[in-house]
Amino acid sequence: MRVAEKLKQISQQINEACINVHRNADEVKLIAVTKYVSTERAMEALEAGIENLGENRDEGLLEKWEVLKDKPHWHYIGTLQTRKVKNIIDKVEYIHSLDRLSLAEEINKRANHKVKCLVQVNVSGEDSKHGLSPEDTISFIESLRPFENISVEGLMTMAPFTNDEQLLRDCFRKLRELRDQVQANQLDFAPCTELSMGMSNDFTIAIEEGATMVRIGTSLVGEDG
Repeated sequence: MRVAEKLKQISQQINEACINVHRNADEVKLIAVTKYVSTERAMEALEAGIENLGENRDEGLLEKWEVLKDKPHWHYIGTLQTRKVKNIIDKVEYIHSLDRLSLAEEINKRANHKVKCLVQVNVSGEDSKHGLSPEDTISFIESLRPFENISVEGLMTMAPFTNDEQLLRDCFRKLRELRDQVQANQLDFAPCTELSMGMSNDFTIAIEEGATMVRIGTSLVGEDG
């Protein structure tokens, strides 16, 4: 199926989820995760009207950058190794996976502009997932105050892969409540307005719980072809 057809379906689902909780669909940024598809398929996504592309490896981002340049808004959504920061820092608009001080130090050192970062939180507590514990998140954000090239735009999490809707809602709600706590501190370097949560299998639930960014790969760009 063409990306444009899939986008029509996804957009309808986003609209319906927003209607359910009296939100405006314009509040939700759709990020097409292109990590498993070719540059040609990513180009097709752009031509279909998708403005935000997400990659989780520097090699994949750099490969697509050679062709697409800055036509999309690039989001780095995967675990970012400190030594790889220099490869992507001048190409991405958002980094969704800030989770440790050494990474913040490298981003701050390598950037010549203010980088929009999301702090990754492991709300579910699963060993297989990266991110800070909810308990450590606020103190970590406060430790970022000295870094003039980092703006904490929000929080990101990956929910458990499950069909248990209540478990998913609890996970997304906890991230939203944590985001609200950060906002209440009124930190000028951490406006923390964004919630990056929800993927192909759970994005409608995430939207109903407050997501402002959803990261959708398989059901939107799918396999090449």
